[in-house]
Amino acid sequence: MNTFFKFQKQKKYFLGLLIVCFTAVSAFAKNPTEAYIFSYSNGKTFDGLHFAWSTDKINWHPIGPEYHYIHSDYGAWGSQKRMVAPILFPGADGLWHCLWSLNEKDGTFAHASSKDLLYWGRQSYPIVMNDNNCLNLEVAYNKEKDEYTISWLSNLQSETIAFCTTTKDFKKFSETKNIPLSEHKNTRENVIISGKSETGSINKVAWSVVEGLIKTQQTSVYRNQLWSETTKTDNERFTDLKPVEAKFTVDASKSKKISNSLIGIFFEDINYAADGGLYAELIQNRDFEYIIADTKGRDKTWNSTKAWSLKGETSKFVIDSINPIHPNNKHYAKLTINQTGTALVNEGFDGIPVKAGEKYDFSVFARSTKGKPGKLLIRFTGKNGEIYGETAIPTAGKDWKKYNTIITSKTTIADANLEIVPQMTGTLDLDLISLFPQKTFKGRKNGLRADLAQTLADLKPKFIRFPGGCVAHGDGLDNIYKWKNTIGPLESRKPMRNLWRYHQTVGLGYFEYFQFCEDIGAVPLPVIAAGVPCQNSSTGGAGQQCGIPMSEMKEYVQDILDLVEYANGDITTKWGKKRAEAGHPKPFNLKYIGIGNEDLITDIFEERFTMIFKAIKEKYPEITVIGTVGPTFEGTDYQEGWDIATKLNVPMVDEHYYQPPGWFIYNQDYYDSYDRSKPKVYLGEYAAHLPGKPNNIETALSEALYLTSIERNGDVVSMSSYAPLLAKDKHTQWNPNLIYFNNTEVRPTVGYEVQKLYGQNSGDQYIPTETALSNNQENVKNRIAVSIVRDSKTDDLIVKLVNLLPVVVKSSFDLKNYGLENKEALKTVLKGDPNDKNAKPTTSICSVSELTNTELPAYSFTVYRIKAKKK
Repeated sequence: MNTFFKFQKQKKYFLGLLIVCFTAVSAFAKNPTEAYIFSYSNGKTFDGLHFAWSTDKINWHPIGPEYHYIHSDYGAWGSQKRMVAPILFPGADGLWHCLWSLNEKDGTFAHASSKDLLYWGRQSYPIVMNDNNCLNLEVAYNKEKDEYTISWLSNLQSETIAFCTTTKDFKKFSETKNIPLSEHKNTRENVIISGKSETGSINKVAWSVVEGLIKTQQTSVYRNQLWSETTKTDNERFTDLKPVEAKFTVDASKSKKISNSLIGIFFEDINYAADGGLYAELIQNRDFEYIIADTKGRDKTWNSTKAWSLKGETSKFVIDSINPIHPNNKHYAKLTINQTGTALVNEGFDGIPVKAGEKYDFSVFARSTKGKPGKLLIRFTGKNGEIYGETAIPTAGKDWKKYNTIITSKTTIADANLEIVPQMTGTLDLDLISLFPQKTFKGRKNGLRADLAQTLADLKPKFIRFPGGCVAHGDGLDNIYKWKNTIGPLESRKPMRNLWRYHQTVGLGYFEYFQFCEDIGAVPLPVIAAGVPCQNSSTGGAGQQCGIPMSEMKEYVQDILDLVEYANGDITTKWGKKRAEAGHPKPFNLKYIGIGNEDLITDIFEERFTMIFKAIKEKYPEITVIGTVGPTFEGTDYQEGWDIATKLNVPMVDEHYYQPPGWFIYNQDYYDSYDRSKPKVYLGEYAAHLPGKPNNIETALSEALYLTSIERNGDVVSMSSYAPLLAKDKHTQWNPNLIYFNNTEVRPTVGYEVQKLYGQNSGDQYIPTETALSNNQENVKNRIAVSIVRDSKTDDLIVKLVNLLPVVVKSSFDLKNYGLENKEALKTVLKGDPNDKNAKPTTSICSVSELTNTELPAYSFTVYRIKAKKK
């Protein structure tokens, strides 16, 4: 299911493209049977393998020249993804092989192979040097031994040394050995391309190979032109466009069943979505476990005292780790108090928001190691020492003990501080200092911020994916998210570095995720690492090429099986009992588990994924496992991921793509030709991206347009979720997002309104509609969309209409196949200027007869909800 080629077959407008392609080579009416191709790379970040062709090895014609056919996936996103000095050669196996250096320091190189130079298979990165680099790779083939010798130069030491290894299959390699420099033969050649000297490999090929390279590049140019269309140029594109007439004829006889779980949400702890966001804890760094490594050294103030300060010149505040409350939380605050009046102050997450008259639960672990115990004053204060609320708790003893109290705020303020004021002298140890509003979502202890959680609940999501995408498999093996570290008493949970360069207390852990799903009627969808870290890892040498050692995989697989038991097991089971002890004796009704997220599909990945999948299938055949097919809609990871899923009969795969609005406009038939016998699809991450990354009417309507096709293909697409979900002001690593917020405000975007309209107007039966337009230009047809679904629970008929044109669409419906038992309909319209970031839908009651003759405003999304009954 290679989407690139599927795309070419699907699109009628590519007929014009093919004419362009043939025209591009028609200058060579008497095409040669053979030609030379030159392969090279400039070695810069994100550059890849380029081609030029020649018939005489003197005059070279670049293909592109900016287009590349394969790029390096090695290393972290950013400066590490480089293809340095590639060498291309035909192998004895009939495949093309490409080797390249990755950088100037690592003792590994890259390998990939291809049948046609267009589609490239998995990349591998064999480690051949432990303390040196691999530069200027060369290859020689020994026919008698059927063996390749790969040699390279290393120069990290004081001199340049040559080394080599041998292989028969580019999977297993002999031990690296030193060779004389003279045995390292340079086969690269220098040629002049567009007036610039380039170094690379020359190979002789059939002319059809050159034609294939040219057509692929031309296809890319053409489709990128289409996908780059934005509303900024609509005035030019539609200069003479008149209002369009659209007649929609409903064909109830061809109705089909579709997924009733199409619209869900994807929660990831990115942009401070959890701590400081959805998780209602108001104290930052409550357990003194921040470390500078959380930020990869970028914030030198990010340590155990972050967000804390001490008032009192004669007192002392240090961090200690002797005899902590729990080994998973080894740091705590040690106060040496020489004079009463000393105060330990926390600034919260950009301040602590409190409301007049509302109550807040405070708790702390404390012990007095020197001096007499005494009480602690707990209070809310302002910048000038104002006291907004105060209470006191006694402390006693030299052993750790948890103390609880309630503070009532006397005023409303967005940026209060919390002060702990010991009323004694001596030495006092404090840890896990916590403050929660009593008004959490559903009143849950250790709960969620009520307004944010309600905003998510209003989407009516059918499922919630958690704890994230990249967060789930982490930056390096030690950073893989481990669910067992996130359950149990807060003091026993193990905090961790967030891949997005901050900190996770994991106070919002698996129990809380499951509970939230239940509270809003959504199905839980946890995502577990496939035994490998994020493909953009910057930790652990080769990073994404590594995997959990196979000797440890059995234990890792058991952890995943234990998760199913924790969610669904009877209270007599080990992990079901732990769930019951946490306050939930009944099972959480887990149905899905995602394994992997945008992984680099390598042999290392496949071995571990297969092991996990088979173990779940054997013990819990009722669980739907969702596989992964990479970070975008085409390419090696996509193809290889689908191949693995098809081979193993994985029930569903997780597709991701972030693309410009034009992509969504011209790919509404993306799933039309999917093989219905293969795995179902979960569109786990998607969003329309414009330059500057706004979330506005243009992006929202392009998503609404595309979602009509998702409903049409709801028999193969089972679920979908926009990403990312939440972003806190001043702490955003990724844009755009669905919901922005600060400590006191929640600001849903226009894209949120589209998701909400779909979530609140879902159906489980799709009713095909024939569309007849007065204007059949391709760019006009692709900007008008309709979807009709029926909700079998309510028997409501729901009509969704999208107009992404700058003119009105005069629409009419033929509903002769339906008998309508209600003469009224609920009509909701979202419209605005394409740049509008604040548009809100308006809802009214209208007559059902309006559908026979109505106007869809320019740049609008309209939803009708009516009672309908088949005759």
